Amino acid sequence: MGGLDRAQRSRVLLGYDASEDNEPALRWAIEEARLRGLELVLCHCWHWPYPAGYVDGGVETIIRHAGEMLLDHGAEQARRLGASGTVLQLLRAEPVADALVVESDEAELVVIGSHERHHLPVGSTAVQLPARARRPVVAVRGDGPRHGLVVAGVDGSEGGDAALGFAVEEAVLRGWSLRVVYGVWEPGAVDEAELPLFGDKDRLVHVRMVMLERAVAPWRERYPQVDVRLSAVPDRPREALLEASGDADLLVVGDRGNGGLDPLLLGATSSAMLQHAPCTVAIVPSPR
Repeated sequence: MGGLDRAQRSRVLLGYDASEDNEPALRWAIEEARLRGLELVLCHCWHWPYPAGYVDGGVETIIRHAGEMLLDHGAEQARRLGASGTVLQLLRAEPVADALVVESDEAELVVIGSHERHHLPVGSTAVQLPARARRPVVAVRGDGPRHGLVVAGVDGSEGGDAALGFAVEEAVLRGWSLRVVYGVWEPGAVDEAELPLFGDKDRLVHVRMVMLERAVAPWRERYPQVDVRLSAVPDRPREALLEASGDADLLVVGDRGNGGLDPLLLGATSSAMLQHAPCTVAIVPSPR
């Protein structure tokens, strides 16, 4: 486990639909389960094609059977791709996001496939689930070349601290480098007493860099084997993280930062990362 000693839940939960977008997510979930020593659970949700209230036991049996066959195929493929532990199958008759939110209570993290960037519909699972789940959600984007880099977005909020912890964990498990990025230009998200900082960009960067050093220091002491680099960038968080994620395998952000006002909605920066980041994105919930 790479020196990690915290308590874990027993499962890695994958939203599985056998689509082309889903295969990289399956590979990622297999790797997470292997690295963490956890069970892999494939969850498929079948769709009732008729109006609510319409009953046809024969059609329902056929649809359920098709879902079971799809899960059997997924479990077989997972083992073929290297799944070494238990592969469980879960068939649910409800919307995907609803099912994964419920099932995530027993999971360490949730893995889903993501469409190509710039094309995530507002109602898609990749947008809905991270706003509602109480576990980290990893939206896997493609099977590109590996760079061995995790990027974490930090902003001094509880969500940023949670994202940093998850990013360190991934870096330890995978033996990757970690870059911690603070996009410091957020005058609308700070206390009035800090507003004068935005009149002196150099001082603003210095103050935020000191904050970064303090936040990262305990993790550096605990896991000295991880190569950690810090960046306080005089840009908005969105621009800073998009720039940093260009060479990353994984971008980790909180579900909402200092600017997130509605606890039921995903933060603007997190939403933008799901839409536009070129790499896999993990959304980590704030402590509740």
